[in-house]
Amino acid sequence: MPQLAKASYDDRAAFSVDVLREIVPRIVAANGIDPATLETEVTPGGYLLKTNASLQTEGDLDDVAADRLAGSLGYVFRQYSVLASRLDDTTGRTGFVVVRFPKDSLNAAVAQRFFEAADATRKGLGGGYTVFGDEQIFLNVTNSEGKPYSGLDDTAFLEGLKQTAASFRDPEPEVSASGRAAARFIGNDWDKSQRGEDYLSLLGGSGSELVNKLDEIGKDYASLVEKTSEIKGWSRDE
Repeated sequence: MPQLAKASYDDRAAFSVDVLREIVPRIVAANGIDPATLETEVTPGGYLLKTNASLQTEGDLDDVAADRLAGSLGYVFRQYSVLASRLDDTTGRTGFVVVRFPKDSLNAAVAQRFFEAADATRKGLGGGYTVFGDEQIFLNVTNSEGKPYSGLDDTAFLEGLKQTAASFRDPEPEVSASGRAAARFIGNDWDKSQRGEDYLSLLGGSGSELVNKLDEIGKDYASLVEKTSEIKGWSRDE
């Protein structure tokens, strides 16, 4: 889709709403979970100083079920990774900071502006964020060796976001919470594992009942992508 990079946030969000309505509940159900027990939203999400329309799911799941659902979403959507986190897990090793904005003031433009301001305040804060409602959540996620991808320890991570919030205007946010959480990336390197082998190992392997269901859902997702790209002109060469 050569023109996808030029797609507006609103167009991406509209497509994500279609995915939320037509695809996500089927993936959830394939995992033996009642979709009504989970809350999924289309919200701004940031990665490497870029904001995109993002799907965020919240629910009461144990780690095994959460990782399997994350792997299922990543497999169908061909994502390189899906972030699974539990902010109320005080035994976690990942620092987190919640920046709260005035009611109904946090949109994609505001989130991106704060994202850029944070990175300008302290390099390393432009790695990523998620949004739920009026809260922009920053996780200081670590690699397999326990080193933060941001290059900042949790204290510097928190202080940088506090400084950003204190100087940010229109709207004026505040750091409303911070601490330790459990967070991990469930992923697959599609350049090296083109059949999604890392996800497949989590989902019972090729030919398992779950993977067979996801493969059928994946066909419908691919059709939705193709249909939308034709309507929006994302697949045009010029």
